[in-house]
Amino acid sequence: MKHVWLTAAFVALGAAAVLAQMQHDPDKMQGGGTLPAGWSARLDNGSTKPDGVKVAQAGATLHFQSGPAGIYYKAADKPSGTYTVSASFTQVAPSMHPEAYGLFIGGSGLEGADQKYTYFLVRQDGKFLVKRRDGSSTPTVMSWTENAAVKKADAGGKMTNTLAIEVGKDKVRYLVNGTEVGSSTPDQVDAAGIAGIRVNHNLNVEVAGFGVKK
Repeated sequence: MKHVWLTAAFVALGAAAVLAQMQHDPDKMQGGGTLPAGWSARLDNGSTKPDGVKVAQAGATLHFQSGPAGIYYKAADKPSGTYTVSASFTQVAPSMHPEAYGLFIGGSGLEGADQKYTYFLVRQDGKFLVKRRDGSSTPTVMSWTENAAVKKADAGGKMTNTLAIEVGKDKVRYLVNGTEVGSSTPDQVDAAGIAGIRVNHNLNVEVAGFGVKK
């Protein structure tokens, strides 16, 4: 009986250790805080320098290797009225947790405490999310939802999805691979302002063809 109890105790301790390791996922430092010409960043920790992030550009493709989470943008990408922002995202390798990445729109005050924007993300388990950033709060527009349009990661942890946000006069549409997965009204989100890319922490993601079209 004592042997059985000790075995069960060791199994429980092993499971607890695995769980603790899964929950503990510190930022992996990837780079020294440089960005391609014309790009700016705002990390969730408040820094406007992408410390611990490596971003490389080859033609129309950006390669993000993130430690901390943050957003990336060009100040000139500031649409209003009706427009579409889109890009193709390839997760190159699996993450320890289902970390997310995607697009944001309606950015304002991005260097200060009163930053605002709306973001549309996907993650490796085939789910999408729409939230807002309003200073330090992040109210949810659409919670994590699974949709067949979102391609999940394959056995090697790789997945490619094209995301788009279409801002119309009366409706904002969120599309994955050409399929609408959700929508909201313009007054529910921040629609007018800077558009860009969001990459959460400890990810290896390539972003191709990012652009804003009126």
